[in-house]
Amino acid sequence: MKDLLVTIVKAIVDSPDEVKVNVVESDTTRIFELTVVKDDLGKVIGKRGKNVGAIRVLISAANAKEGGKRAILEIIE
Repeated sequence: MKDLLVTIVKAIVDSPDEVKVNVVESDTTRIFELTVVKDDLGKVIGKRGKNVGAIRVLISAANAKEGGKRAILEIIE
């Protein structure tokens, strides 16, 4: 799951080497904390949040198939 998120985000940003994902798990949720360079933040979010919305849908769908836990994507500045 983490690899999927990293692959998607690296394709969007200008500084793919600076993409970092930290996974925090609890009993019912899996939180993906995404960190990118400040200049790439707008590219990850997209116009009106369309990029980040699409990424969240993909992560949620893949996570539901894999483990059944709720997936949350947080973008850390």
